[in-house]
Amino acid sequence: MGKAQFDQHSGDQMLKTENKKMVDSPKAFDAISIPMGIFFTVFFSVVYYLLIRWREKIRNSTPLHVVNMSEMAAIITFFASCIYLLGFFGMNFVQATPFTETEEEDEVEEETTPCGASVIRESDIVSVKEVMKKEVETVIVATDTVVTEEDEEVIQAVVSGRTPSYSLESKLGDCKRAAFIRRVALERITGKSLEGLPLEGLDYESILGQCCEMPVGYVQIPVGIAGPLLLDGMEFSVPMATTEGCLVASTNRGCKAIYVSGGATSVLLKDGMTRAPVVRFATAKRAADLKFFLEEPLNFGTLASVFNKSSRFGRLQTIRCAIAGKNLYIRFTCSTGDAMGMNMVSKGVQNVLEYLQADFPDMDVIGISGNYCSDKKPAAVNWIEGRGKSVVCEAVIPEEVVKKVLKTDVASLVELNMLKNLTGSAMAGALGGFNAHASNIVSAVYLATGQDPAQNVESSHCITMMEAVNGGKDLHVSVTMPSIEVGTVGGGTQLASQSACLNLLGVKGANRECAGGNARQLAKVVAGSVLAGELSLMSAIAAGQLVKSHMKYNRSSKDVSAKP
Repeated sequence: MGKAQFDQHSGDQMLKTENKKMVDSPKAFDAISIPMGIFFTVFFSVVYYLLIRWREKIRNSTPLHVVNMSEMAAIITFFASCIYLLGFFGMNFVQATPFTETEEEDEVEEETTPCGASVIRESDIVSVKEVMKKEVETVIVATDTVVTEEDEEVIQAVVSGRTPSYSLESKLGDCKRAAFIRRVALERITGKSLEGLPLEGLDYESILGQCCEMPVGYVQIPVGIAGPLLLDGMEFSVPMATTEGCLVASTNRGCKAIYVSGGATSVLLKDGMTRAPVVRFATAKRAADLKFFLEEPLNFGTLASVFNKSSRFGRLQTIRCAIAGKNLYIRFTCSTGDAMGMNMVSKGVQNVLEYLQADFPDMDVIGISGNYCSDKKPAAVNWIEGRGKSVVCEAVIPEEVVKKVLKTDVASLVELNMLKNLTGSAMAGALGGFNAHASNIVSAVYLATGQDPAQNVESSHCITMMEAVNGGKDLHVSVTMPSIEVGTVGGGTQLASQSACLNLLGVKGANRECAGGNARQLAKVVAGSVLAGELSLMSAIAAGQLVKSHMKYNRSSKDVSAKP
């Protein structure tokens, strides 16, 4: 090879080498680069933001796969940054890789400017975008937030009204998926976000046909423990589901006062659920004829056998009637085992009404419930006659305990109880409300143990009595509650969380040894907890501590501004 040829060949090789270096080196990549200071600031800011958001979701029990627009933008930026880093720092590795002559030729076949700098082709940018898109799609699928095409079709059908929302469970055969689709459809219809309302963590199969229709999630209520409550020689840790600060702490203080005083004693006075249908006749005389027939003792055996045939546990106890013109209200009372028993007593009532139709064909049944029961409404009939479990609970608190634990004195408590719970309630025309806050404790225990929270209305009927005993040194305190409506089987008691709370009290499910024993024990625990709550709150009021304690435990500085 001649010198000129050699120089020409060497020049070509040097040109190829220089062009290759410019393509492979980070300096060539600077054509689409950004200042590294700005890049790393954005990169670490995105990572920090995502970590903070995920930590908040874990604390709030929000599913990690629920992603809003800002989080989606952060995820896209994160993966784009990773791709950029691979392109920036990976070039040295590519440059160090040996190439064959053919591969080297292919590498140098990039367009160059007259100065030799490489130019990134549009096809390369498109490829990067496709990679980024695939990465993001992978993340979305992995976190389960994507709406599949099949789900999208169902969602659009619900939004348009072609598919009723209530029919999703039966159509899909998957209760959780039905809740998810209903939730997305609701957000689209209303334009409001349900972020913060959990979807994950609930067995939607367990509530189907029993607890809730058309679910879109569930509400979280904190559960605190008051106790131990020493009642009838047994200790109970009382679960209370509430969002009211001070309530659990106050009840716990009352439990302590009762415990160090030797405990409380309870007595079950009655146990019977009621249902009262209303029937109508052409004349008041015919209505009276049926009243006399039902209240005749000789007919009770026959009516009881008809009533009892639909249940192993439902046993008719009494029948009481009231007339309003030609309308007759018939109040049936029956035992219901460990169930709260509304459905049980309703089936028995239906049996009796069908039986009576033969002897009283002119009887017109207006309704299976005529409000003489009376369910979920304050009513004198419940206050006087009772409904569900009627319980009285009492304790004697020594003077020393009143002073050291309750921070007040016996005389002040007795006077406050008379002027507040008795005279004050009478002035207000209260119906069964001769107490300080019985409904607070009843509601909290009901929510924790799966009871019907609406029955808090009559279950909170309570009269609190306080009296100085033993020469005025000690305090006798009692609560009388004539209509505590509870059960340990059926309804919300079978849900996992509520079932766990019942198990904590030792009253989960049916009592195999004594039918109804668990439900009766739960009613006593409710009364004992109310006794503790009454004792503590009244002491706080007597000592002037109520406002101070609520300012400390029942206020929050957290921003709860509404989100769109």
